[in-house]
Amino acid sequence: MIYSTATVPVNPDGKTALTRAQAWEGLVLKARDARLFLPPGLCTRCEVVERSATHIVREATIAGENLREIIAFEPGSKVTFFQATGPREGAIVNELFEDEAGALQLRFYCLLGLRGREPNGPEEGAEQAQFDSDRGYRAALLSTLKRTRELVAEGRI
Repeated sequence: MIYSTATVPVNPDGKTALTRAQAWEGLVLKARDARLFLPPGLCTRCEVVERSATHIVREATIAGENLREIIAFEPGSKVTFFQATGPREGAIVNELFEDEAGALQLRFYCLLGLRGREPNGPEEGAEQAQFDSDRGYRAALLSTLKRTRELVAEGRI
């Protein structure tokens, strides 16, 4: 199994401050269209194929892999990506919360396996190392907040 977690401040010193509502809207937009948030060319297709009051289902092609995700929303606080099809199975969570000092934080955590691969085998080990690296999900959180700030500045959030 792959377990990874990372937490970053939403409003570090020197960055334009985001409200909780703005950060939340960025997470919702990312769920609806990953192409807005991932590096150019990484996500070549992202379509919402079902929507309800509590979740959406999207089909996407990310890094050349076709996947289907059921994405559940806990308004204002949490987005959970359930991997229905694709190379991974499990859940990825993005969560907004206030730390003990009252500062807004964005946390990522996941529990995943690789379909058709040996549990705890070399492929999962490589994914674990990637997720935990400087280019892993901590970087993705920072990129999400950067893009959210850009969308706020453009008046799209």
